[in-house]
Amino acid sequence: MSTATTIELWPGASRESIGEVNQGCPSLTLYPVASEGLRAAVIVFPGGGYAMRAAHEGEPVAKWLNGLGISAFVLNYRVAPYEHPVPLQDAQRAIRTVRHHAAEWGIDPKRVGILGFSAGGHLASSAGTLYDAGNQDAADPIERQSSRPDALILCYPVISFYEYGHVGSKRNLLGETPDEELVTLLSTEKQVTDDTPPTFLWHTADDGAVPVENSLLFAGALSRHKVPYDLHIFESGKHGIGMAVDHGEAYLWPELCANWLKKQQFA
Repeated sequence: MSTATTIELWPGASRESIGEVNQGCPSLTLYPVASEGLRAAVIVFPGGGYAMRAAHEGEPVAKWLNGLGISAFVLNYRVAPYEHPVPLQDAQRAIRTVRHHAAEWGIDPKRVGILGFSAGGHLASSAGTLYDAGNQDAADPIERQSSRPDALILCYPVISFYEYGHVGSKRNLLGETPDEELVTLLSTEKQVTDDTPPTFLWHTADDGAVPVENSLLFAGALSRHKVPYDLHIFESGKHGIGMAVDHGEAYLWPELCANWLKKQQFA
């Protein structure tokens, strides 16, 4: 493969698509890197409050990853009016799909990471804590693959649905009056375990939409469980700045993340 292509996550399946924003979903857009050996892969989850998927947090990020020698994928996951567990199912299916096609796509199935922005960061943190080993009895061979990512990259992520939560993301994902157990389950700082993948996080201290406490809560949970993590808090920068070109000190995050990915043997 040499150019970006898009594949359906459930080929041939009959599925309803609600609204223009969900046309073509769920699917993966592939941005491969040609190589004789096996490459690491990262699946990108754009943000958008579970109401949309921000374009500037998709393809530009995939192309940056390509520049590091990493095969990249952008997940076109379903958003409102779809609610939980639909986006998480799309994310898990994406991870399984990449692993299933690893040999075909020149990917190391043991180096599959995920990267998410804002609500996409919440989806990534959900996939990084609420995973399974796959169903070995499934008729569909993709469903036999593990959905556990090997690395997490969380960019100004929504994490908690309690005091520091993002109201719009919570409403779009869980509805107007969600069950308290579901709120706890999807407050992902409460789902971190010793087996949670190594994580890179960054946020700006004055983020006016998703408070920095979200990243701090997740990092604190990682620390308590002795999971390796790299946390960067920049003094200023508005929410949703993506690759952060010309946005104060936050423009450093791609370089810092690239160094971290090298340490994880992804780049």
